Parts: sequence; structure tokens; C-alpha cells
Amino acid sequence: MKTLIYGGHLVDPAQGIDGKRDILLEDGVVKNVADHIVEDAEQKIDATGKIIMPGFIDLHVHLREPGYEYKETIATGANAAAKGGVTTICPMPNTNPVIDSPERVTELLERAKQSPVHILPVGAVTLGQEGKELADIAGMKRAGAVALSEDGKSVMDSLVFRKGLQEAAGNDMPMFSHCEDKALVDGGVMNAGARAEELGLPGITNAVEDVIAARDIFMAKETGCQLHLCHCSTADSAVLVEMAKKQGLNVTGEVCPHHFTMTDEDITEDHGRFKMNPPLRSRKDVEALKKALSDGTMDIISTDHAPHGAEEKNQTMKKAPFGIVGLETSFAISYTELVKAGYLSLSGLVEKMSANPAKVLGIPKGTLAPGSAADLVVADIDTEYAIDSSSFVSKGKNTPFDGKRVYGVIEKTFVDGKLVYEK
Repeated sequence: MKTLIYGGHLVDPAQGIDGKRDILLEDGVVKNVADHIVEDAEQKIDATGKIIMPGFIDLHVHLREPGYEYKETIATGANAAAKGGVTTICPMPNTNPVIDSPERVTELLERAKQSPVHILPVGAVTLGQEGKELADIAGMKRAGAVALSEDGKSVMDSLVFRKGLQEAAGNDMPMFSHCEDKALVDGGVMNAGARAEELGLPGITNAVEDVIAARDIFMAKETGCQLHLCHCSTADSAVLVEMAKKQGLNVTGEVCPHHFTMTDEDITEDHGRFKMNPPLRSRKDVEALKKALSDGTMDIISTDHAPHGAEEKNQTMKKAPFGIVGLETSFAISYTELVKAGYLSLSGLVEKMSANPAKVLGIPKGTLAPGSAADLVVADIDTEYAIDSSSFVSKGKNTPFDGKRVYGVIEKTFVDGKLVYEK
């Protein structure tokens, strides 16, 4: 089937396009991109006044299946992604059982066959994520895993982690690093600072993240492994990524929308909806992360979409689990906080949500050049609306952004040329 999308404004930094273009889709790929296309097509879509972008690629999500389907399933998470304009997602391996073998990767891909979006699994570094014995990394790669991560925790044994980095490098797989010194957390539930003291809650210092980020960068340098730092939340994480790049290392960093939008000062009460890992940091950290996104130090915007049951999050921070959902709000929050506020151009935002994630994975996506996969988003960036968690298709409603006014409505999402979401 041919689909002609005409009259829209195409933003595709990989092609250097930021202007009016028509796009012709056929057989799952982009057939043509031109100022004006005259073509008989079974489906014609008038995108006048709308923005067309390559589908977003989220390197960091938790789908919870298998094992925690009451929090999220592959189906509900994938539908949430489609609604958010995210056409490719990388689920983390901390399910039950852990995705730590070729068989588990194969099973996950089998479960995901009916997914409306592309699902690219991330395999665990160690068996059971116990940090002791390496998983079958080569086998997981052959089965379809695209990266490795112990996300949810760090591999605290540096010798084991070095072996994991060596295996990752040998199998040409990026390592997605969750930077957290578990001992230093010491029962903390939010950022250490004045607000934690006011609420009488134990704090998590920046060093919890920074010392492991530094360790992992130096170990990546020693092993030659491609390293991607997940959910960076501190000013010094940005300093460390900048240092790594100046040394020519293959190191990238991601920031989540909540970490460049909210500070610990925005925590109005001791409630689980404000509990996430890493925690909401200081205003100084937030400004440093925005600057790092603006100047290119930080490469990626991902969500760390982490759904939980309502009864789990509707507790005090000491009792609630860490986590925030983000697939359905990431573009709108990022556009509102970064583009409208002048930190990034729209093209720069698309680069961080589409083109750069594709580069990290080494996949031919993140662009709408002729011949590429027809994964794209049609959005209205002019209409303001309030985020309403009750309308989420994700099972998780755990967000502190409920009621926040934003711009950036996803109107249509296409995956392989097929319309998988329409507002």
C-alpha cells in the first residue's frame, strides 16, 4: 500500500532537512521525499501545519514482562510507545526471570511478535543480575540482543564488570551503564539536600552516581568498549562525559525528561510519585544537564519508563518503589522544556530522540531518507494541553507531571509504513 503524506514540515537532521516536504511510503519504506509529490496513493494524509519527524528511539524502557505483568506488559508498553511517537524501544533485562540467556532473548522476541513498535532487547551482563558470573553475551547477541546492561543496579565487582566490558567489545555490543554505588545509597530515597532535610527523608548524594560513572568510563577506555551512560542526573556526570569525549572515547550520555525538568525543590510532599532513581536533583544539576544537552555533550533523551502499580506508588517515599513512566509524555515535555525554552532547536531535539539513538545501536533508523524504514511521527507543536495520567495507555500512571501544561501532541505514528497510532 502506498501512503502519501503531503503539506507537512519535515524535520530530519540526518538529512539536513528542516522545511516543507511531501513523503511517499511504500512497502514499509520511504519511497520518496520531495517538495511536491504527485502520486496515486491508496492513503493520502494532509499534514499541513504539522511536523513530520523520524520515529523516536527510546534506548531505556522497562516493559516488566515476563514476571511483573501487573505493572506493564509488552503490549501495553508498546502501545504507550506508539502513542508517544516512539517507534523503537529497548527493554531492560530486569524482568523475572532476568533476560540473561539466548533462550530468554528468543522468548522475549517471541512474546513481542505482535508489538506495534520495534522491540530490541537488552541482555543482562551477569546471570540473574547477581553481579557474580557473566551471562552468555555472545549467545544473546546471536539471539537478537542489541546491547548489555545491568540496569536497575550496577555490577559492583569491578573485575566482573571489566570482563563484561571485554565481552561486549568483542561482540560489538554497547554497554548501557546504570551508575549507582549501592553502598553509598545507604537507604536514601531522594536527593540529599535541604528539601530532604525538611521532609525528614534520607538523601542520595551525587557521588552515588558520579563515582561509578567515572569508574565505568575509565574501564571502557581500558577495554575499548562502547559505553552509554543511562539516566545521567548530576552536573559532574556531564563533566565526565565531556572529559571522555575529549579523550576520543566512544562514550555517550542520556538524560531523561524528568531530570532536566524538575528539581528536588518541586517535591511538594513525601509521596511515591516523586521517587525515582536517580532522584530529582538540585537546580544546579538541572541547569548543567540542559547546558550539556544544548552544547552536544549529552547525546540522547530516553525515558527510563518504569511503570508500577498504583498501590505501590501511593505510599511514602520510604515504602514506594523507585520509578516514573515517560513513554507518552517524553516528546511533549522535551519540546516544551528544551525547544520552546531555547535550549535546543526542534532539529536538535529530533537528533537526540531519533538520529543519535540509532547511531548508538548502529541501526539504519532515525532518518526518513529514501530507502529507510517508514517509521515516522506526525505532530502538532502549536496546541497546548495538560498531561492527564488517567488517559495513559500504559498500565503505569506513576508520574509527577499530571496536570503539567505542555506543547507537542502526537497525532499519528507509523511503523514500517503502517499507521499504529492515531489521536
